[in-house]
Amino acid sequence: MAISCCTVASAQDNCNFTLSGSISDEGSGLALPFAQVQAVEAARSIMADENGFFQLKNLCEGAYHLHINHIGCEAVEYFFELKKDTVFNITLQHHSELVDEVVIHGSKSQHAAHISHSLQQEEIRQQGNKNLADVLENIAGVSVLRNGSGISKPVIHGLYGNRVSILNNGIVQSGQQWGNDHAPEIDPFAAEHVAVVKGAAVVEYGGNTLGGVVLVERDPIAADPHLHGKLNYIAESNAWAHTLHTDMEQQTKWAAWRVGGTLKIQGDARAPDYWLNNTGKREADFSVQLEKNLFKYWNSTFYYSLFNTNLGILRGSHIGNISDLETAIHRDIPFFTESSFSYQLESPRQSVQHHLWKIESKRIFNDKNTLKLQYSTQINRRREFDVRRGGRSDIPALSLLQQTHFAGVSYQRSLSEKWWWKSGVQLNIVDNTNNPETDILPLIPDYLSYQSGIYSVLQRESEDWLWEGGVRYDFKYFDVVRIVPIVPYRIERRPHYFHHFQASAGMRYAPDTRFKWSANVGWASRAPDINELYSAGLHQGVSGIEEGNPNLLQETSLKGIVAAEFFLNNKLFIQATAYYQHISNYIYLQAQNEFRLTIRGAFPLYVYEQTQARLYGTDAVLSYEWFSGLKFQAKYAFVRGDDVSQSLPLPYMPPANFHFTCTYTPSSAKNRQRQTFIQIQSRYVAEQKHLQPQQDFLASPSSYWLLGVGGGSDFEWKKHLIKVSLQTENLLNARYRDYLNRLRYFCDEKGINVMLRVAYKW
Repeated sequence: MAISCCTVASAQDNCNFTLSGSISDEGSGLALPFAQVQAVEAARSIMADENGFFQLKNLCEGAYHLHINHIGCEAVEYFFELKKDTVFNITLQHHSELVDEVVIHGSKSQHAAHISHSLQQEEIRQQGNKNLADVLENIAGVSVLRNGSGISKPVIHGLYGNRVSILNNGIVQSGQQWGNDHAPEIDPFAAEHVAVVKGAAVVEYGGNTLGGVVLVERDPIAADPHLHGKLNYIAESNAWAHTLHTDMEQQTKWAAWRVGGTLKIQGDARAPDYWLNNTGKREADFSVQLEKNLFKYWNSTFYYSLFNTNLGILRGSHIGNISDLETAIHRDIPFFTESSFSYQLESPRQSVQHHLWKIESKRIFNDKNTLKLQYSTQINRRREFDVRRGGRSDIPALSLLQQTHFAGVSYQRSLSEKWWWKSGVQLNIVDNTNNPETDILPLIPDYLSYQSGIYSVLQRESEDWLWEGGVRYDFKYFDVVRIVPIVPYRIERRPHYFHHFQASAGMRYAPDTRFKWSANVGWASRAPDINELYSAGLHQGVSGIEEGNPNLLQETSLKGIVAAEFFLNNKLFIQATAYYQHISNYIYLQAQNEFRLTIRGAFPLYVYEQTQARLYGTDAVLSYEWFSGLKFQAKYAFVRGDDVSQSLPLPYMPPANFHFTCTYTPSSAKNRQRQTFIQIQSRYVAEQKHLQPQQDFLASPSSYWLLGVGGGSDFEWKKHLIKVSLQTENLLNARYRDYLNRLRYFCDEKGINVMLRVAYKW
């Protein structure tokens, strides 16, 4: 949602002011007819006409909350003081699935050739009980790599892990997320917007961006002196899970502030035929945001977040000997399966705590020049607990402490009406230490990392065309201290130096509101990460032994991507994206034809290898509004990955998938009911047949189809908004296994789940 306003000639009478404006769809720019506009304090409302225009006359001078509601849109509210005749131009997310602008600190980057897709606040909050990656799965072209029912991370166009940067409020998330079982430590409730940038033009974001960038953003605090807040509660039948979130905000004379917190608890999840024992979770999150003008022209923001979770790993994935392991991966029901539900967390389990402090100051010199300073500190502590003999399961088998410091300066300038330029420098320092409490050799060694970067982006915009180019250079240094895992043990110190270069060019052509065409091409490199270089032992979360290679070379990537959007009469919307990417020295984790027995049990072996890789695919979104309030939406994604050097498929590529949603939102509102919706969802995931038998321990699972239904209503109670919804997942209780779930060797996915959500806004 965006609002722009202006004032016109002053009226002569204090109760003779006029409030007028227009309402349009932010995705297409087309008018939204018959929206409801209410000036709350005046108890006045009006319906916009067929062109989205509205006008409220004879308003008195004073403070107002303007409430805007449209069928199929998230209702929005804006506070303002009426002193003159005022005009508002308001954009709503009527077709949010088609928005391709990038959300950055509450404002839309309208002048960008990025190919990206966004999720808005209501979509995020409806699924705030899930992990961030599970929320992102609603975007076409994004899949999820899972490790059981509690851990997940996004896969963008076939790439995941170290190749996808996640920016948490403008800061690259730094933690122990190098592993497949290390999910982003971010509470989805702490975001108003989430955007996935799929294009190559991502030079300003830093980090590892071969796969894309995920932007998790909060809005600026509303300039409203009244206290406002939200309360969300979600209950789930599967795992008897409960999620409670609240946040409050207010603009005061001292500063604008916002605080929020989330509590989650879930027990053992349930597959259609049995309990998934030891898959519970505990989570407690907190965030605070302060905004203040410290100096005359400097606007400063302070942000702190805490993410704290404890979660179990399926007990049946940790096997004591090789013969049992060979049996376990073919069993219908996992070992150690109990017949009763439990909230108890036992080993194997994980405990993760993540702190993020950020301060940002922005100096706006004039309409053409802006300087921004950023500094952040992150502290990440990860402890993993195995099933250990002799009553030693409470002693962690992995204990890591990571501290990250980031500093950045960026400057942007409007060179003319058509030319725009932005440049910046960044410094990132990571200190990773093993805590001496495990009594075993560490999976990941101690290391100190320095990375400095400089980038520049130039844009030119004409009436229909936008051109964009960017370059970036990074220098990265690893200082690694490890215990060589060969008897006799010895300490080895080894430096690594990497030079990263990145260049991109893009264009966008938008002759009118009905058609838009974008293209990007980018070249980038990525250094191998610490797990790819030095993993040496049991990676507890994925129940496998992983071995790195300290001689791995850095990856280099060339990617081209094109996208087209078509709009017809504000009813039919089509997006299509196609891409091709070649990666030299592509690093991947290859399953070996070997089970290895250790004192901690028997586990499959995985080794990091390199090859020449080729990835290509397509995403498509179709949305059709049959009549006002009834909308059909379909999403399709296909990606193919090939090992060019060995003429083999690449492992862990998402299979083709198709999502279909039908939503009905009646236009009438009776008995104080503001908006009601009924929804049917369907998801089909094909079998991954592009795989050779020798590349995995088991054949790829069969295709599956899931069905979900739901509905909900909004109500007013004492001028406050209450939302109630009921939704089901896997309604038919289908039994299936997903290829991208690392624990698919041992168990089925979750069965039917019923979710009740109650949200209260004041």
